[in-house]
Amino acid sequence: MDKLTTMKTFLAVVQEGSFSKAAKKLDISPQLVSKYVSALEDNLHTRLLHRTTRKVSPTEAGVQYFKRCQQVIIDIDDMENSLNNLSTSVSGVLSISAPMSFGTRHLAPLLVEFQKQYPNLKLDLKLTDQFIDIVEQGIDIALRIGVLKNSSLIAKKIAPIQLAVFASPAYLKQHGTPTTLQELQQHNYLRYANAEPTKMLAGVDQLKGEFKLNSNLVANNGDILLNAAIAGGGIAMQPTFIAGEALAQGKVVRILQHLEPEPMGLYMVYANRQFLPSKVRAFVDFSSKYFGDTPYWDSY
Repeated sequence: MDKLTTMKTFLAVVQEGSFSKAAKKLDISPQLVSKYVSALEDNLHTRLLHRTTRKVSPTEAGVQYFKRCQQVIIDIDDMENSLNNLSTSVSGVLSISAPMSFGTRHLAPLLVEFQKQYPNLKLDLKLTDQFIDIVEQGIDIALRIGVLKNSSLIAKKIAPIQLAVFASPAYLKQHGTPTTLQELQQHNYLRYANAEPTKMLAGVDQLKGEFKLNSNLVANNGDILLNAAIAGGGIAMQPTFIAGEALAQGKVVRILQHLEPEPMGLYMVYANRQFLPSKVRAFVDFSSKYFGDTPYWDSY
């Protein structure tokens, strides 16, 4: 039995979490998937998977084998691609994860321009605001926003991300414009669920734990909060890649700029590999130059 086929099958089972989903991904029968994995375990004399009626998960040995298999497949793909020139060798499927609002607002033009240069490459884009393990999920590149912590992953900054505090002219006319943290506490704050404003606004630490914002709306999507602010629902803090156009059009007004946090970054994150697949390298090289030092959403 072809060793490479059994390895690819095992990778699919771990990534998909079931034999049936792996079979669908590989376009083969679940019975054949089970046969390949069993043959692999027999050959290695090691159980690689825990099997239950609800879930399939890797054993400790399976986790280690999974990581090695991934690298072997990557190395094989990279070796084959290196035999041709770059424009023709960048092929296959590149899987990308990105934040929801940034992806829907700004990624489509980048992806289209990228594929014009590499027409043989297919893109599989997954938009989510949840943190995912890109190695476990089989993601080639993840776009992430923030101040990244140390990890075994490689992170390349491709654009600065500035946060802005804003509200609609109608809201400010009715409720007044806050100029201090103390005054901000008297307003309704439209809170983003995945970030803590008390850790982001400048000067909060000087209030020694006395700072608390009142929020009647909490959401895990920045576009919803922007639209609520435009409708007069309160004060929000969101990245300018979400609010920049509305600010330029006067739908919302930027306030409390002296309390805005330091700019964060938009990063491309990918696995630390000795030999980077050409499809990943091509996307990293292309994207790192695309937005520039001052992104267009900060130039409206």
